[in-house]
Amino acid sequence: MATATKTRKRTAPAPMLAARLNAHVALEAQADGNVVARFNGYGQSLGKFGAATIKRLGELRDGLPLASVRRGRAADKEIDLLLQRLARSGLLEYRLGRTRGGDQVVIEPQVADYWPQIAKIASNDTIALSRFAYLRRRGKEMVLESPRADGLFRIGDPRIAAALTTLSHPQKISRYRKERGFPGLELLGLLMDCQILFKLKPGDADGLRPSEGDPNLALWDFHDLLFHTHSTEGRQANPLGGLYSYSDLMPPLPAVRSPWPGQAIAMEGSPAPADLPPPFTSLLDARHSIRDFDDEHPITLAELAAFLQTAARVRKKWTSRDDTGDGGPEVSYASRPYPSGGAAYELEVYLAVDKCEELARGFYHYDADRHALTPIDVRAQDLEAQLCDAEFAIGASGLPQILIVIAARFGRVSWKYSSVAYSLILKDVGVLTQTLYLAATDLGLGGCAIGTNNIDRFARMTGLDFSIEGPVGQFALGRGRPEPDGAERGSGQAHRSRR
Repeated sequence: MATATKTRKRTAPAPMLAARLNAHVALEAQADGNVVARFNGYGQSLGKFGAATIKRLGELRDGLPLASVRRGRAADKEIDLLLQRLARSGLLEYRLGRTRGGDQVVIEPQVADYWPQIAKIASNDTIALSRFAYLRRRGKEMVLESPRADGLFRIGDPRIAAALTTLSHPQKISRYRKERGFPGLELLGLLMDCQILFKLKPGDADGLRPSEGDPNLALWDFHDLLFHTHSTEGRQANPLGGLYSYSDLMPPLPAVRSPWPGQAIAMEGSPAPADLPPPFTSLLDARHSIRDFDDEHPITLAELAAFLQTAARVRKKWTSRDDTGDGGPEVSYASRPYPSGGAAYELEVYLAVDKCEELARGFYHYDADRHALTPIDVRAQDLEAQLCDAEFAIGASGLPQILIVIAARFGRVSWKYSSVAYSLILKDVGVLTQTLYLAATDLGLGGCAIGTNNIDRFARMTGLDFSIEGPVGQFALGRGRPEPDGAERGSGQAHRSRR
């Protein structure tokens, strides 16, 4: 009589997490043991390493399993140090997949120092997709990302993408892992660590806006936070700045629009209201960007005080009920010299000071109510990086004497306005920037608006979460370097062109 035998279901091995070089990076081992990373025509020294570490460099092309590097083991200390240096420079990506076969998921770091961590998830946990998460096509790839995430997830298996979409509705792990196509606890833990997924707390049945993060995060609309993080530096790895990305597709648009058809009404010969232009007209005409500063005669504290008093002080304070007409809460207001949408006046002024007579080099907050500067203790390398980035952004020959960082308290606007909050903040940045230009011109100082910000560094310098308060504009300020006699403003190199 034949006996029935039970066949055990074979358990698939857990996917492996490995670090590997970005596709455009190559490592070169030199005779003296120095390892150099080559990318985009540049070379970056990573330090000297022993023969055992150099022998393993080839593993970083296909993927070096992170589990094989034990930080407590002496033999792995060097390879761990090399991995950390590559990670800090943004030269690594992280592959999740089986030993054989293609990539299931590849993580592309979006912030400096990202290192993958698998968050613990228990069977009784209920998880859901963040409302900031989105799946999109990038070239021939599918990517999952979020403005809150430290990493972008390149999805290689479409079944994983399909399985993750079911997390738009909260799922209890004990049930979810029984479903066909369950993506695995390793991937879910990585997504949890990047805040693309989140755990629901007891009582959060639906996983909607109030369930995720802190109350300040609830004030952000999806498109506003995405725009903020992807139009600044610090939390995204896309190329940024004047790259002329479309110069091979189409010619540049002309500086002056072609005339509309029809009879034009000439105004050139109209009589002027007075023989001499009014002071404001002269001020507007005199305004131009100054990128280079006279470090032998830097701006003084008295001039800086007059500048901030003119452009950014609090002029008046009052309170009023909100305008819903339902007896809502009382709202406080404080007007400044420039206009602001809804009188929110959400903008704050910070100063990275390099050279200013009677004021020490450092980082300060301008208290617009008390007309005072409060020093903020920051790392010297962060202050230097802030000033150097500004110098590079405007193509100057030296550091700005003072870098004004315009930050926004986002909740002041998004508490009231939906869908348009971030766009209103940027409009406010524009009018404050013009006010700074005019104040500098009137005081005989020089200034230049800067189009980039590093939101991650600002968060580190201030200790403020990037979703609560963050930089939205910058302005270089100082005493302009004297221009040669007869030189026209804006003459010279392209990056010195008049705005």
